[in-house]
Amino acid sequence: MTKPVLGIIGGSGVYDIDGLTNKQWRRVDSPFGETSDEFLFGELDGQKLVFLPRHGRGHRIPPSELNFRANIDALKRAGVTEILSVSAVGSLKEELPPGTFVIVDQFIDRTFARTKSFFETGLVAHVSMAHPVCGRLGDMVEKAAQAAGIKAVHGGTYLVMEGPQFSTMAESNLYRQWGCDVIGMTNMPEAKLAREAEMCYASVAMVTDYDCWHPDHDAVTVEQVVKVLLENADRARALVKAVVPHVHDRDGNCVKGCHTALEHAVITHKDKIAPGLAAKLDAVAGRVLTR
Repeated sequence: MTKPVLGIIGGSGVYDIDGLTNKQWRRVDSPFGETSDEFLFGELDGQKLVFLPRHGRGHRIPPSELNFRANIDALKRAGVTEILSVSAVGSLKEELPPGTFVIVDQFIDRTFARTKSFFETGLVAHVSMAHPVCGRLGDMVEKAAQAAGIKAVHGGTYLVMEGPQFSTMAESNLYRQWGCDVIGMTNMPEAKLAREAEMCYASVAMVTDYDCWHPDHDAVTVEQVVKVLLENADRARALVKAVVPHVHDRDGNCVKGCHTALEHAVITHKDKIAPGLAAKLDAVAGRVLTR
C-alpha cells in the first residue's frame, strides 16, 4: 500500500488545475518515448497531484499520435496511483445534452492505429478488462460531482473511435443501436494501459454537442461548441478540487483489484522473459517481475 497520488489527464480545454500549490512543470522520462508534455506537479489541499495535458499545452497532438504508453508509464514513474481522465465527447443520446458529465463505466474500442499494450514478444501478460474503470474511484467522482453541484450521470458506454475525422451518419446511428452513450477519440488504449500499470482509472466524459445523428446537429455553430467546451473545463477544474478529499482519505489498496491487476497476469515463464523488456517495464510491472 502506498499513499495516494492523484493523476489528472486533461483533455480538450483542460490545460491547468486551479488552486495548486508548490507548482512545478517538469519532464518525466519514459523508455517508451516522449510524453505529450511536461507534467505539472503540485499539491491541492494537501493531496499530491500530477497533471498531464493529454494533447500538450496548446493542443498540439492529434488523438492517433498520442504516445499513450509513454504517458501512462511516466505517470507511474511519477508516483501516481489513481488517474482521473477528463475528455470532451459527443453525445449519442437525447437525454445527454451538451454540458452533461458522464462518469463512464464501459468502453467499446474501435481504434486501430495505436499500440495497446506494454507487453509484447518476450513478456506476455493478459489483464481483465471486463470492468475497464475503477468502480471505487468512479463512486468518489460521483460524490464529488454532487458536492460541487455538477450535473453528472454515473454509468455509460464510451465508443472510442480512431479519428481525427468525426463519424459518418451511418456510423453514428450504428453506435446508437449498440447502446453507446458518448463518443470520443482518447480513452483507449489509455484505460487498458492504466490497468496494465496497476493504476486506478476513472473517466469523466464531458459532452460538448450531439454527434451527427441528431437532427439539429448541423445547426450547431463552432462558437456554441467552444462555449460549452470552456464551461465544461471550468466545471472539470471544480470537480478535481471536489474529488481530492475522497482520494486523500482512501484507506489501503483498491478493493476492486486495480493495484494488483498483474498478480496472475504474466504468462511467460521466468527463464524466457526478455531481459531488456523486463528492464523497460520496471515501473509498470516491477512489482511482479522482481519477486
